Amino acid sequence: MQPDWPIETERLVIRPYIEDDLDGLYALQSDPEVVRYLYEEPRTRPETRESLQRKMQSAVEQEGDWLSAAVTLDGAFVGDAAFHWVSEKHKTAEVGYMIDPRYQGRGFATEATRPFVDWAFAQGFHRVLGRIEARNVASGRVLEKLGMRQEAHFVENEWVKGEWQSEIVYAILDREWQR
Repeated sequence: MQPDWPIETERLVIRPYIEDDLDGLYALQSDPEVVRYLYEEPRTRPETRESLQRKMQSAVEQEGDWLSAAVTLDGAFVGDAAFHWVSEKHKTAEVGYMIDPRYQGRGFATEATRPFVDWAFAQGFHRVLGRIEARNVASGRVLEKLGMRQEAHFVENEWVKGEWQSEIVYAILDREWQR
């Protein structure tokens, strides 16, 4: 199961990763501010190369799979959009995103993620969610702009990067998306 590539939005092209995306992906994954609220520490260039290889091979074929895509603006790499098949039985998917700080604040995360939510519901998923670290207010706004509602706030539920972190879960149902 793959979207029809490339996905073109008003301003962006979302497409499978290619080797030429290494520099852009490294800029994202090595930036402490970009990964601040993610599970991973900033990556080295060799670690990013391994990550790129996984992203180039990513596909959604069964529960648990992740699909990653490069987000581009006028041919320049500006971020990453991801889709995760969470549960087959419960028809649940998750979306995620990272945008280069130079391009943040312009709605690109919302614009890049919306097609994945659309695609999820077209594939028969019932529910799409987004999970964020509670301090990541900007990311919460992205999910709200997608029409998601906050469903849960888990206080200090995970030990990440040497501290207790809290998690907020947002979600939207297929019938809500159709409106």
